[in-house]
Amino acid sequence: MKPLHAGVLVAVLMAAGLTIAAETRPARVPLPTVRIERGEQCVAPADEMRRNHMQMLLHQRDRSVHAGIRTPRHSLKGCVDCHADPGTNSVIGKDGFCASCHAYAAVKMDCFECHSPAARKPAGGARAGAAP
Repeated sequence: MKPLHAGVLVAVLMAAGLTIAAETRPARVPLPTVRIERGEQCVAPADEMRRNHMQMLLHQRDRSVHAGIRTPRHSLKGCVDCHADPGTNSVIGKDGFCASCHAYAAVKMDCFECHSPAARKPAGGARAGAAP
């Protein structure tokens, strides 16, 4: 066997071995808890939502806050209404819809620092983002 072919064969066997090993080991990072509690279908297909949900929320925010146009299509409230755990009525927390995906993707989720009935308060005691 020529040295080049032997190298290719070794690479193929190693790749196959790595694939088999990866399939038998448990995941190091827990997979997100993905569920739709209410509603029949999301506003867009799942793969589109995974890629673009933040842009949709920002676009909705701009329309609502800057233009005064309030529609439920991509609103944060609409997302929470469908994805909230029925027991806690929340999408945050250990197995919360948003929190579990953001933990999996290692992305900070700061929406609910302000958009929550118990919004975090800064050191001065005023609500975050509120005028003094």
